[in-house]
Amino acid sequence: MRALLAAGLLMWFGSLVPAQSFAAETVIKLRALAPSDTHPTPEAIASGALDDQFQPFSKAPGHAFWRDYWLRVSPQDPPSVGGIPVVIMNMTRALHAELITHRDGKVVALPLATSLSGFLGTRDDVFVLPEGVSAAQPYYAHVTSSSSRQQFLAFSMAALEDSLIKGTARARMIALTFGALMAVSIAALLIWFVLKDPLFILYATMFSLQALYVVYLSGQGFDWPILSYAVPLDSFAWNVPVGLSGAVACLFTREIADLKHFSLRIYRAFGWFAVAFVVITAANVATFVGLEGVVNDIGDVMFVVAPIFTVIVSFLAWRRGNRAAGWFLIAWCLLEGFTIAAALRFLGTSKVDSDALYYYGLPLSMVAAAILVALGVADRLRAQRVALSDAERRAQTDPLTGVLNRRSLIERLEAACARAKARGLPIALLFIDLDHFKHINDTFGHQAGDACLRAIVDPIHAELRQSDVIGRYGGEEFVVILSSADAAAAIPIAQRILERVADVRVSGFGSPIGVTCSIGVATSDTLGIWGEPLLAQADAAVYVAKRSGRNQIHLAPPVLA
Repeated sequence: MRALLAAGLLMWFGSLVPAQSFAAETVIKLRALAPSDTHPTPEAIASGALDDQFQPFSKAPGHAFWRDYWLRVSPQDPPSVGGIPVVIMNMTRALHAELITHRDGKVVALPLATSLSGFLGTRDDVFVLPEGVSAAQPYYAHVTSSSSRQQFLAFSMAALEDSLIKGTARARMIALTFGALMAVSIAALLIWFVLKDPLFILYATMFSLQALYVVYLSGQGFDWPILSYAVPLDSFAWNVPVGLSGAVACLFTREIADLKHFSLRIYRAFGWFAVAFVVITAANVATFVGLEGVVNDIGDVMFVVAPIFTVIVSFLAWRRGNRAAGWFLIAWCLLEGFTIAAALRFLGTSKVDSDALYYYGLPLSMVAAAILVALGVADRLRAQRVALSDAERRAQTDPLTGVLNRRSLIERLEAACARAKARGLPIALLFIDLDHFKHINDTFGHQAGDACLRAIVDPIHAELRQSDVIGRYGGEEFVVILSSADAAAAIPIAQRILERVADVRVSGFGSPIGVTCSIGVATSDTLGIWGEPLLAQADAAVYVAKRSGRNQIHLAPPVLA
């Protein structure tokens, strides 16, 4: 969508100025011999006998639609060229030309050295000046057209080596751009097969269409295998991909900016924009029924409104914290900047005369945009992953203390027991119960009780290893899973936890609140049981500790058979 305006402006101005071209150093004047029923011979044309019948090409009525005519090409003060001098005829692909001149009283044909693809689906035919022919003398072009549609052409002069180098550089740049865009599109498609996120389908579709657009707009695609089948389509070869790309870009924008949750109205507006781009793309057929002007007017409005609307919406989405929309905004502004620059330069010069802009700036901006948008997609996936991880964490943890909740604790216990049994290792459980918790709530309030629960978590954590797990079993009860620990290892850990909790003082509710706890210990090596039965033994052991006076440890004794 970001290049639709440029494509329209370039084609429009190209059709308005078909008559002559100004090379960097040389002014070339064109005069035309109007078509007639009598066909002059090349000898008569090249001898100059009919020169007085030639008229200024730009003033000849209907010249853009002539099917068979002669041009008189007159270079004005051509510079000396370092190398083999050539005449370059830039023209639409429906035009074909043969160039002749006069040397020693004879007609001499200018041999065609090569044909190079040009911007907007044009072609540069490079004709070599034969030996003995001056670059300053006039030569004549017999031009025929295989299409009834409007055509344009332009002439320039250069050195053969320079022309070949420039043509090779242009082809290489477009090939690299096409390859890069198709590579990221295929990569996105492959990722979609794994993640099934529709954003990857939209990404792959958008940039593969952009790849087709740039390869046909530059003219290179018409000379490539398979893609060359689009030659009869002419301007449709790039108008259709860029139009459909605009539709996909609208759908992509509303997904990357998360508009369904941000604004359902704007989300639907982008949907209608996508429909409008599909319609305007299909309306290209209006060229054949004389409604091209109406379609272009409607398209011009869309080309202005849609990009501006996209920038505003992406900016607002970024401002509300959508980093993916921020990446997309940067890419979009980059593309629009080069698009506007290309359109304005073409407006001023009426031709594609800046390789830096048209063959490097525009293509590289597409590749850069693909990379930036890919970063945006990756950022969106990162945000989704963080949100999912946060949701999983909240689902697994106790909101008050931040440790595992009861359900997650039981799941971890079963998994830890399964691993320990498989490896032949013991496991120990510490059942920790805060002493006099009801008295704290009744005396200081429930907020004080919550503060006490939170206060003992860090002291407990301080005595645990990385492999150990703590969870809140319920109320003022906590359970610690000590992996690979027998009774001899569990008792010292429990003792240190008991001492650390006894040192806790909770302030902010009057006089500091001192807390203690009772701990029941149950181990698989002494009991020979696992899982929830082991947890039940630790629970029973903590009640023994409480009945024995609290603030102490009790090890669950072996169960007699």
